[in-house]
Amino acid sequence: MTREEILIRGAEKYGTPLYIFDIDQAAKQVRSFREILGENTGLCFAMKANPFLVKQMAGLTDRIEVCSMGEFYICREIGIPGEKVFISGVVKKKEDIRQILDHYQGKCPCNVESLSQFSAMAQWSEENKKPVSLYLRLAGDSQFGMEEKAIRKLIRNRDVWPYVKIRGIHYFSGTLKKPGKMEKELEFLDRFLGELEEDCGFFVEELEYGPGLSAAYFQGQEDRTLEDLRLLFQAIGRMRWKGRVVLEMGRAFAASCGTYLTRVEDLKKNNGKNICLTDGGIHQLHYDGQIRGMYHPKIRVLPEAPGKEKEWNVYGSLCTVHDLLIQRIPLKGVKRGSILAFLNTGAYSHMEGMALFLSHELPAAVFYSREKGWKLVRREQQTYIWNMEDDNGKINGYSE
Repeated sequence: MTREEILIRGAEKYGTPLYIFDIDQAAKQVRSFREILGENTGLCFAMKANPFLVKQMAGLTDRIEVCSMGEFYICREIGIPGEKVFISGVVKKKEDIRQILDHYQGKCPCNVESLSQFSAMAQWSEENKKPVSLYLRLAGDSQFGMEEKAIRKLIRNRDVWPYVKIRGIHYFSGTLKKPGKMEKELEFLDRFLGELEEDCGFFVEELEYGPGLSAAYFQGQEDRTLEDLRLLFQAIGRMRWKGRVVLEMGRAFAASCGTYLTRVEDLKKNNGKNICLTDGGIHQLHYDGQIRGMYHPKIRVLPEAPGKEKEWNVYGSLCTVHDLLIQRIPLKGVKRGSILAFLNTGAYSHMEGMALFLSHELPAAVFYSREKGWKLVRREQQTYIWNMEDDNGKINGYSE
């Protein structure tokens, strides 16, 4: 089947709105990264980009970044081993830290965002007489991580905690970065890692680095993901520090595997503008950098049909003027019942919408593989039950 036929079949089989994740494409993307980086550079999948892919990515990458208790529960439920997860997150409560370390018996590497987090992890290791592997997160220009002096102090006093293994440094400063920015960050990290060895007598085994590679979401954008990765690999090779680098990424792995399908429900003309209304909307779809539908994502009208190209403003089903998916986009063959296929939505796009707004449904999500076929991974869910008072006795009434 052609890609068009696959997407149309998905809409026929599961309805719209619908998220389709091509797991063959996700695997192909990881293999492309491996070909460029070789086996000495590790890969970490940031599951917040697309938690549906965790099981597949656990088999393709070296580890999975877990940034919340909900993400931990997902990994726990599907049996991801501790050695495969990297516990992260700016807020990790003491009771959460203990629950995670209890479950994995300290076998999960953890990043450390603050002195209080370090203390909680060190205390668990002392009480249980089990080692924990920690990555001290170095602060950039954000709320994440610790200052250099705090990291130096922990490293100088590392012998105080016999069960604590400071294994690496963690650094992530933002997303959608250009190669020049990544190169400057690696030069800075190279100096810092060298200073730790010179000043503290400590060789850092691993650097967990989030490069924030870009993804080509919009029409006219050049897809530079693999080329930027090659430049990044060259910059890593120029570092004087020769420990192991693990690249932590989400969108770079997953964006290209996703398609969002929404059906055209109504067409009209308002004040000289062609208006297209779909059964989806901004509560189910988000592109990084999109502002009021000004940028045109890569989109296809299905089934393709001949005809004169018209300029359309595409709106979703929400009762708000802000529900503008795309404005002034030239499209052919748009009619009632047409399917609009938004491409490159495999990362974040389906996770960052206003899912509960106006109590619309949460769309179904499916996997597709040319070898394995279709797999329903989430049924359509009604959200109104989460937006109303529970009077069925499950929640207590008023109290003083």
